[in-house]
Order: sequence, then C-alpha cells, then structure tokens
Amino acid sequence: MWSSIIRVPITFPPQPFKNGTLLSGMCVPDIQGTQGSFSFYSTKPRPAGKHIGGQQYQIRCVGGVVESNLTGPPGADRTPLKCPFRVVFDAKTRQATFHVGAEKVSVGPREYTPWMVVPFGKITGIARLYVQTWDDKDVEIYVTPININPDSPAMPISHPFVYSIYLAKTLGMYATLGLAEDTWALNERVIDEEAFLKQSWLICEERKQQLWEVLDKTRKGFVTVVFDTSDRISHMFYRYLDPTHPANAGKDVERHKQVIPEMYGKMDELVGELVARLGDDPETVLMVISDHGFTNFRRGVNLNTWLKEQGYLVLKEGNETSPDWFAKVDWSKTRAFTLGLTGVFLNRVGREGQGIVEKRDVDTLARELKLKLEALRDPADGQPVIREVFLTREVHKGPYADMAPELLIGYHKGFRHSWDCATGAVPREVFTDNTKSWSGDHCVDPRLVPGVFFCNRKINTAEPNLMDIAPTVLEQFGVDVPAYMQGKSLFAPGEGAGVGGGRTARAARGQGAPSVEGAAR
Repeated sequence: MWSSIIRVPITFPPQPFKNGTLLSGMCVPDIQGTQGSFSFYSTKPRPAGKHIGGQQYQIRCVGGVVESNLTGPPGADRTPLKCPFRVVFDAKTRQATFHVGAEKVSVGPREYTPWMVVPFGKITGIARLYVQTWDDKDVEIYVTPININPDSPAMPISHPFVYSIYLAKTLGMYATLGLAEDTWALNERVIDEEAFLKQSWLICEERKQQLWEVLDKTRKGFVTVVFDTSDRISHMFYRYLDPTHPANAGKDVERHKQVIPEMYGKMDELVGELVARLGDDPETVLMVISDHGFTNFRRGVNLNTWLKEQGYLVLKEGNETSPDWFAKVDWSKTRAFTLGLTGVFLNRVGREGQGIVEKRDVDTLARELKLKLEALRDPADGQPVIREVFLTREVHKGPYADMAPELLIGYHKGFRHSWDCATGAVPREVFTDNTKSWSGDHCVDPRLVPGVFFCNRKINTAEPNLMDIAPTVLEQFGVDVPAYMQGKSLFAPGEGAGVGGGRTARAARGQGAPSVEGAAR
C-alpha cells in the first residue's frame, strides 16, 4: 500500500520509509534556521530598543525607488548572507515593481507578490513581499520569513528528497516553513489583520492543491493532509468573539467580527468538495479530525514567578527577576521550573544538568505542587486559575515518559502560561493581561477544548479519542497494532474498509489544526 503524508506536525526532519511520500510540516525552519523571522522595511524611524521578533530596517525612498537587502543564512564567516532587492513605485499606475534576484513582479498596494526566489549564492529561499503602506510620506514593506525553496531545498524537507521538487514543478511554489502563517508579525502589529488573512488563505489554497494532487496520485493506500488555517485564524481573531478582551485595546473590534464563523464556512465547503471528489466508492473511508478546540486566552500566568514566590525556584543572589532562558536562576537551590506552555519540571538528579531533587522525593514534591497549584486564584477577581494538575506518570507511559515534565497544567478557560513564562523568564508579576492579537488558545485542560471527529463509517464509541486514530488506520491495512499504543480501533468488526479496502481520506476541521487526511483505497 502507498502512503501520501502532507504537512503532518513533527515530521521534520523527514524519515525515510517504504512505499510512500512525505512533505514535512511543523518544525521545518526558515532559511535562517529559525521558526519564522519576517523582515520589515519602513521609512519611519525604528522604535528604540524594541525587539519585534523579526528583522526591522529603516529605508529611504528616493525618486520612487527603494533599495535594501534581504537577510539569509550565515555564511562561512558566520556573517548573514544578503540578497539585494529593489522596488520601483509608479504613482500613475499605483504599481510597485519588485526586483529580487533574476525575478521582477509588479503588485498594487496591500497585495502580496507571488513567491519570489531569493538567492544567497548557491542557496536559495522563497518569500512573498507586501506593500503595507504607500502614501505621500511613508513606505512600509513586509517580507514573509524566507522559506526553504521547495524547488531547490537547502536541506531535506521531504521523503524522498525530490518529492518537494516534484510538487513545486507540478503545482508551483508553496510555503515550506513549519508555522507558515506569520502570527508573530500580527502579534507585533507589523502587519494587520487584512494582511494576515490574505496570507493565510493563500497558504490554504496551496494546501488544497496538494490535497487534490495526492488524492489523484494515491489510487490505493493512505492519504493525510494537514490544514492549519482554522488553527491560525482562531488564535489570532478570537478577541473578536469577546468585546471585553484585553487584546482589543487600541485595535479594530468590528471589521473582522465574522472571520471565525466565515472560516468555518470555508472549511465546510472544503469538506464538501472533498466528499464530492471521493465519489460513491463504498470502500473509501473518510475521517475529518481536529486534535483540539479553542477557548479564550485573557490572562497570562508566569508559574516560574509563582514557583519563586513559593520557594521552589531560586534566583542567584542579588536578583529579583530573570530574563529569558533562566539566565539568573540558581540551579543549586531550585527544585522546580517550567518551560514551554503546559508542563512543570522537577530539577531532578540524573536528568537535569544541575539536578537536586532525588528520585525518592519526586512523587511527594509533585503532589505537593499539585495541591498548591490547584488552589491558585487570580488576584484580580478571585477566579480559580487551574482546573486540574495532572501527574504525568499517571496519564502517560512509554520509553520517553521519564523525559516529560512531572506535572501537566490543565488551566481553566481564560488562562494560559504567559508569553515570558514560556521562554523561561522570571518577571515580578505572576499575572498579566494578554494584550497580543494571539487571543485564543488551547493549552488548557484538554476537556475544555475537545476536537472534532467526523467519519463516513459507523464507529463503536460516543467518545472517540485522538489516540484511537492510529490503531484504527493500522487495522484498515491489516497491520498489527503495537502493544505500546494506548488507543483502540474505532470500528466494530466488519465496519470500515478492511484489509485491502478503499482509500481512507481523513480531513480535519474544527477549532484545531485541521487536517485533510486519508487512509486506504
């Protein structure tokens, strides 16, 4: 049987396997090796001391012409390589003509260029450029993170290596960055909602073409394609669903109020088109899946600061706060810390570089933290913050369980790890308002943000679990389910396509990272 796997998260670097193709998804870096560094060029002065999560440059527009450079990967001397670009603004036609490398493209204001090849010597990337502002006083140009060129990848992003090239030759250039929609540029207000939506729907259209391509080519086997559109739009537009959201201050609250409902309408249309393309084949199994839903994210919680206040995390003498990555933490006295978005780690002997918590003390300390965290209240209104703290060893097993955080934090709706908590900072305040456009989230108690599951076959439970998907698909192909898998097949004996049956297309939708996926034809 053949497998076609498109943009599934955590498939980078791509792993070789027999009888199939794979295009990597989340975690694919940009050409600079980051998870997404945009560039912003403006005739306005740069804000002093402000880091915006990308590169920001002040430019001059002389005689209707802007000249600058795009920043690429480090060269042999570790200095970033540069690619010159030029923009000619024609006031009569209201067209801006971009010259990048050997390519020339003209667009109007607030219009994206097609993907343009950006050469850095022997290495090339691709980027879209966008005229954000063009008036009598100022010019502002936004450039997406420079993606790895799928037609000439600087590193493997597919299996086999030539598969990304084949797709580029067949369908045209497409986004390769793992988190392709530039949420951080909108967070930092470098671009606005209009620009973000245009970008998101361009990427969605690319993914649709990839879906139709693999469906046509995979006449018998497994197809899975992940659509990120509903996830990214829900993250960035959730504030429109809550008139009192802290992120609304100083921003439009009317123009895009219907964006999320309209997005779901478009996702429904996609599923309808998929069903029509699959036809009436009785052996084709279709699944529509999202791995999570969404809720409000109003308040950030820095548990590193809370741990410091409770005496579990200690800073080096003379420090009341610490910047990112625990720069001022005294590990010889620290028993617990958090990094990322949901877990609290114990500073264990033998696992952490400077661990002090002995194995015999792990369970007692974890339970002590669980009780205290579940009692945490927001001082602003007395609301409970955490619905439940899960002891990881009670909910997960397997060969890598020992590397996981000892506690998983199941926040109530409205709360999440703060932005600085996620990067290992220890500020003064535990609680802060979330004022970024990223106003919806799902890093909470999972029972509060269930995903969705649709299937064209009867399933054997009213409560399907994400862990059930893999055993279900394996069963369709007559493959023994490994003993370490915790899920079970969703089909009763005789249901589904069965061994050697039809193609199973699986399309995820809902307030999660949507996938249009498939298995078995």
